[in-house]
Amino acid sequence: MIEIKRERYLRQLIESRQNGFIKVITGIRRCGKSYLLNVLFYHYLLDNGVADDHIIRIDLEDRRNKDLRNPDTMLHYVHDRIKDNDLYYIIIDEVQLMDEFVDVLNSFRHIDNADTYVTGSNSHFLSSDIPTEFRGRGETIHVNPLSFAEFYSAVGGDKLDAWREYYTYGGLPLVQSFETEQKKINYLKNLFETVYLADIIERHKVQNENEMRELVLIMASSIGSPCNPTKLSNTFKSVKNVNITNKTLANYLNYLSESFLLNKAIRYDIKGKKYINTLTKYYFSDIGLRNAILDMRQQEETHIMENIIYNELITRGYSVDVGMVEIKKQDKDGKWVRIQLEVDFIASLGSKKYYVQSALSIPDREKEIQESRSLMNINDSFKKIIIVKDHIMPRRNEEGILTIGLFDFLLNEESLDL
Repeated sequence: MIEIKRERYLRQLIESRQNGFIKVITGIRRCGKSYLLNVLFYHYLLDNGVADDHIIRIDLEDRRNKDLRNPDTMLHYVHDRIKDNDLYYIIIDEVQLMDEFVDVLNSFRHIDNADTYVTGSNSHFLSSDIPTEFRGRGETIHVNPLSFAEFYSAVGGDKLDAWREYYTYGGLPLVQSFETEQKKINYLKNLFETVYLADIIERHKVQNENEMRELVLIMASSIGSPCNPTKLSNTFKSVKNVNITNKTLANYLNYLSESFLLNKAIRYDIKGKKYINTLTKYYFSDIGLRNAILDMRQQEETHIMENIIYNELITRGYSVDVGMVEIKKQDKDGKWVRIQLEVDFIASLGSKKYYVQSALSIPDREKEIQESRSLMNINDSFKKIIIVKDHIMPRRNEEGILTIGLFDFLLNEESLDL
């Protein structure tokens, strides 16, 4: 088994020790949350002098712990394990499987010598509602599938070979434990059907499984394409000959986002400084799952690279939108018309902002002008970057636009500031 260091997330856990907050580790199922808590963080605690009997670990997915899904049974169990006034660490996997789990976790906050960490795979409360549910005393640590840097640190070897493996099978850690291509594909397909899709259908009582499955197929085949419920409804009607309402499709998209299977990027009018909610782009949190959903078809490296760059920006903590720049241009009749140019990503973190374009390659000056056109029409001083797959030295043109290679970007967290 390959050992993978999740240093970014382990550091966040260490920095959050004994801060009085419930630490809620969220993320798509099978992305490594349990490994982070029960292996990496657990061994960190042991190595730093915490006694094993002062670490209370409970996996609620384990059938043997079914009784602990009852809130009162859980409270009694934890209280019985605390024998003295020294600090105890409470670690609970898949906490959403416990009834009234919010009340239980809030009760743990009243144990003076307890520090609580939980994992959860449902974002219904585990993201935006955490401050409310835990009365301002909850902290979210969101774990993503392996970044390319984490993946490469584990597998090593030739970067191009690693890239091909990564953009084919993605970053779910267990994929690398399978030796053959077919076993990796089967694992991913089975995971989607029996875990992700089954969870969504059960949790939200989805009546028409086929519609949900078809929607996922449509989203997988059009990553990075602007869409909305109306556009999707028209697709169902014209391609599948199925009538499905905008409201139902909007709900389905929310379910997919809540399960962390999809992430969305909203269009932002850069000059007008306002969001445009008419069309949204969706990206898969793990590209291997996306490929498996499509039976490994439609592996256009251009779109896959764009998805991976989006995921990398999210992993680094950026808020990511899709940019739109409106300009005036003369048409063939000499009339001035308005046209919209797209910026793949606007990445924001605090006072920092970057405009990022993804391009598989820029073989000539014409392609460079095409890729940089939207960036050159942005009238502010924030950095503008084009990421290409080509192995090139970072370079900056006369307009100040930085062009860097894909591996320089993915393997160097400071690459946007070169």
